[in-house]
Amino acid sequence: MTKTILGVLGGSGVYDFPGLENERWGRVESPWGEASDELHFGELDGVQLVFLPRHGRGHVHSPSSINYRANIDVLKRVGVTDIVSVSAVGSLKEELPPGHFVIVDQFIDRTFAREKSFFGEGCVAHVSMADPVNARLGDQLEAACAAENIPHTRGGTYLAMEGPQFSSRAESELYRSWGCSVIGMTNMPEAKLAREAEICYATVAMVTDYDCWHPHEEDVDVAQVIQILTDNAERSRAMLRRLIGSIAGKDRTPCPQGHDKALEMAIITAPDARDPELLAKLDVVAGRVL
Repeated sequence: MTKTILGVLGGSGVYDFPGLENERWGRVESPWGEASDELHFGELDGVQLVFLPRHGRGHVHSPSSINYRANIDVLKRVGVTDIVSVSAVGSLKEELPPGHFVIVDQFIDRTFAREKSFFGEGCVAHVSMADPVNARLGDQLEAACAAENIPHTRGGTYLAMEGPQFSSRAESELYRSWGCSVIGMTNMPEAKLAREAEICYATVAMVTDYDCWHPHEEDVDVAQVIQILTDNAERSRAMLRRLIGSIAGKDRTPCPQGHDKALEMAIITAPDARDPELLAKLDVVAGRVL
């Protein structure tokens, strides 16, 4: 049996995780380039936690400039087994008001300016993304939200847009017609890369606004978002502390959905045709199967 090492990717407004024991910040090198920031290491209730501010401290990286591959790679390098993404989003449904948390279970990827895979020419792999969110983590997050009395919804579709601009009204209405629940700019290709790295992944989407579709709400702007972000950030930390308490002292069993074995049958390139340089970069992400 192994222990859970929890990775937390902090979105807009969540740039640190105060209160950790034995804490330190440290940079981890990656063959995929620079991660968004140093990693914040620490413990709570005996559970190891590794925090990474997705946009960097001070919010210096835009959604399109984040090095998603490096972020996931460094978390894998330090032994992270499970990732919780806490992300600011706009709501596409009346019943999901600002301040509401959505534990999403599906994504639609509309990004186009990002590297979306660790694999490619010289070593091709195809992982399943039919169920992009880890159900076990989702159960734990749902229980944590309930214990903290945080208004929340289990299930929903996250529309990932490129950004950094917010939606046009036409786009917002289009995504609503698709049945999407929330809209954000960062969880893709993050979730895809976590799957390739065989790390269980779940998202808590924290609603800050109604995008621009709502007829009785002001159009989204940064000042409005920041005000809600402050409240959401502290509640997200309370939720995560509750989550950690629920897994403290327990051995981590294999993922029932097989997300920790996602590469088992994914690599299609013949061994003698694989590019040695790419394989060297994949040493940690895919070392288990290469």
